Amino acid sequence: MSFSTDLSIPAPRRSVENHEPTPEAETPAGALSLLLHARTCLHEAEEADRPGDRFVAAHIAALRAATAVVVSRSWQLESSRPASVWTLLTEVAPELREWAAYFAARSDRRAAAEAGVPTITWLAADALLARSREFIDIVGRSLLGLAG
Repeated sequence: MSFSTDLSIPAPRRSVENHEPTPEAETPAGALSLLLHARTCLHEAEEADRPGDRFVAAHIAALRAATAVVVSRSWQLESSRPASVWTLLTEVAPELREWAAYFAARSDRRAAAEAGVPTITWLAADALLARSREFIDIVGRSLLGLAG
């Protein structure tokens, strides 16, 4: 597998016509920082020597990306009660509901892997890494206002 080592996030741009900020200029810096951290976690997952480590890093990468979406849309949150990021993601970005369900369903396996329980196979780790990469790409395009 190959992984882009370009972890930079472009500086906010302004449109040529009306000098208004483009969507990424209006994205909270915390959300962009979380997206950058998600990409760093993806790289760590790619470099992992054990399937459990790959699984954990890939899941945390997706978690950081989901948190970036929640931060960027926090004004949409209806309650202030504690909830998982996956629940909050569904609330602020219903279009990402299936992604939230996918990653939430793997949270217990991540916790077991973090505890050192050797139940993660390379196949499962690689599958989660691929899905995390896809999810982070979707989140990145959304936060940066890119089509696709």
